[in-house]
Amino acid sequence: MKDLSTETVIREKTIVRTSIVGIVTNVLLVGFKAFVGLMSNSIAIILDAVNNLSDALSSVVTIIGAKLGAKQPDKKHPLGYGRIEYLSSMIVAALVLYAGITSLVESIKKIIRPEAADYSTVTLVIISVAIIVKLILGMYVKKQGKKVNSGALVASGSDALFDAILSASVLASAIVYLVWGISLEAYVGVVIAGFIIKAGVEMMIETLNDIIGKREDAETTKELKRVVCEEESVLGAYDVTLFNYGPNKNYGSVHVELPDTLTVDEVDRITRRIQTNVFHKTGVILTGIGVYSHNTSNDAAAQMRNKIQETVLSHDWALQMHGFYADTEQKTIRFDVVVSFDVDRKEALETLCSEVTALYPEYEVLVVPDVDVAD
Repeated sequence: MKDLSTETVIREKTIVRTSIVGIVTNVLLVGFKAFVGLMSNSIAIILDAVNNLSDALSSVVTIIGAKLGAKQPDKKHPLGYGRIEYLSSMIVAALVLYAGITSLVESIKKIIRPEAADYSTVTLVIISVAIIVKLILGMYVKKQGKKVNSGALVASGSDALFDAILSASVLASAIVYLVWGISLEAYVGVVIAGFIIKAGVEMMIETLNDIIGKREDAETTKELKRVVCEEESVLGAYDVTLFNYGPNKNYGSVHVELPDTLTVDEVDRITRRIQTNVFHKTGVILTGIGVYSHNTSNDAAAQMRNKIQETVLSHDWALQMHGFYADTEQKTIRFDVVVSFDVDRKEALETLCSEVTALYPEYEVLVVPDVDVAD
């Protein structure tokens, strides 16, 4: 059985350890690059140092976010503090964006009032070493981020790899200046600033998607349905909805279709087994399992189902029909339809109700429209 508290502690330690490595490395790079930039009068190198400083600050924010996000649930926050990590990712994105805008302003000033740079062999060697260090750091941080599902670490790792490319552009501009005497310093600074701003905006958008709530990937929901359908009596799994309360903290609900011959006791045992299996195999905590009753011994109901399903799925915007049940004694029909976002739900519902009523006018028809939240 999974021990969530142990996993949380291990995850927090990994994030903190990786972030500390990033802080130490970036602070050293800031010192070297700032010194070289001032000595050589290179705006591009100085801006590269500023970018490394923002990376160090980002790692500090990541540590704070991980620490706060790992707090145990309490009365005010019964589902924990995991979403704080998304706020820390937003702060990281804001820092990156600020660094980019500041760099752009300084580069434009240098274009308007250019100053000649003075490169030395030591300068070129330090820039080259910085490129290698950033490549190694980026790969390490990104790998650890994926390992513990930390968006902030993955973003920091990607940013470090990108920094290596930017530092390489600074090195290239220095070589161009030394060989041909053409100063590209300020223009390279503008390019660097543009890429930093782009990275900051992308990080912010990604974090906003996590905060607002985004569609889960198809593989996650497919695996959850597969685990649910491993239960012998389950005839189908539908309406999977997942709620994220921070990295690796997923809650969800699902509807299962069961034979109408089962007792309440049997249904209770089945749903409890499903909850246990889903948690062990996917880490998702199912907070609710709804039940659809399936006609098992009524041939007339089975024929009605086939006919109605053919009618419903003749529409392109009707993606799936499930939860069908026909009570031939009470004269009622009920089922759910997954409706595309491309159609007006109210009009779709009216269309389906009128078509099914036309097929079986003596029946009371109930159609529940669903959306493809996670399918």
